Amino acid sequence: MPDPCVPFDQATMTESPFLTLHELVKKARQKLNHDNWDYLVGGAETETTVRRNRLALDSIAFRPRVLRDVSRTDVSTKFLGRALRLPVVLAPVGGLEHFAPEAGGAAVKAAEEFGIAHMLSSVCEPGLEAVAQAAPEAVRIYQLYVHGDAGWVDSMAGRAIAAGYAAFCLTVDTAFYSRRERDLAKRNIRRDNVPGREFQARLAWSDVARLKAKFAIPLIVKGIATAEDAELALEHGVDVIYVSNHGGRQLDHGRGAMDILPEVVAAVRGRAPVIIDGGFNRGTDIVKALAAGSDLVGLGRMQCVGLAADGRAGLVRLLEILEHEVRTCLGLLGVNTWAELDSSYLHPAPPVDPGRTLGAFPLLTLEQKSFY
Repeated sequence: MPDPCVPFDQATMTESPFLTLHELVKKARQKLNHDNWDYLVGGAETETTVRRNRLALDSIAFRPRVLRDVSRTDVSTKFLGRALRLPVVLAPVGGLEHFAPEAGGAAVKAAEEFGIAHMLSSVCEPGLEAVAQAAPEAVRIYQLYVHGDAGWVDSMAGRAIAAGYAAFCLTVDTAFYSRRERDLAKRNIRRDNVPGREFQARLAWSDVARLKAKFAIPLIVKGIATAEDAELALEHGVDVIYVSNHGGRQLDHGRGAMDILPEVVAAVRGRAPVIIDGGFNRGTDIVKALAAGSDLVGLGRMQCVGLAADGRAGLVRLLEILEHEVRTCLGLLGVNTWAELDSSYLHPAPPVDPGRTLGAFPLLTLEQKSFY
């Protein structure tokens, strides 16, 4: 991991043909078939929540400060007592095998190589033990969809602890599986009739309390979308609050994630770390989230983009470019460390894009030299 206080320049990046995030997105589109591309960019029903995720981010402008010495900016952070090169976690994504043959193994190796956290979905190959073995030094978190009774949940928590995961995460916004019309219209049914799905609908706060009482591993609840549920989570002993609308892939006509964040941060009042995901594609997006009070940002779709473009190497490159964008943004805001950043650097502004899934990449049609 490079010294976070050493001035960053292009030479610190690994060798790669990709110089911009646009190029990674474009290459991913070229390599994926229509079904897997639609799975990546799509959402539930009208995809309103997907668009609102981007609109919420694009409706925030910066208020930069100038004439400050920003020659030694530090974009690193700590999470669960571990150092991270960037305040980012690879969010849990099911079906990563559609984007890279190694699936979760490729993602966790990229996280370990670059120096960020990785959260493994319970519906991602090759399984929790194999992923743990693939990157034993990574900051690994295991995320569970509840597809069994209390004994089954306990067995999964026990396996995660035995495999050395740093935290255990329950996803709580999937009581019903959404209608993803991009897939349905093409009869591309991916997760129909999953055994035990009825247990996810029965999940309740009492299950959270039972897990906290039985296991010492830090507990994350993913899918918090209101101040009320953030408060309930803390009352039930949850260690990390994860703000998420599932990338717009569950409840249609939900709020954008960045619209949710301020009320959750106000409810938490620093009593627990806050993670957020939902439409975060650029370094500026990450900076906005941390200025608004989040501690980590989850990358879902962009993780898939990196893997689809060039496997583990593509994902590492994507993270390097994001780090460059984040460092540049902080420096131009007049900020050296995350501790100096707060909401005073943010200002409401009208968006310039209508809120497309890939609205953060307006140059996808730009003519460029062959790079791959």
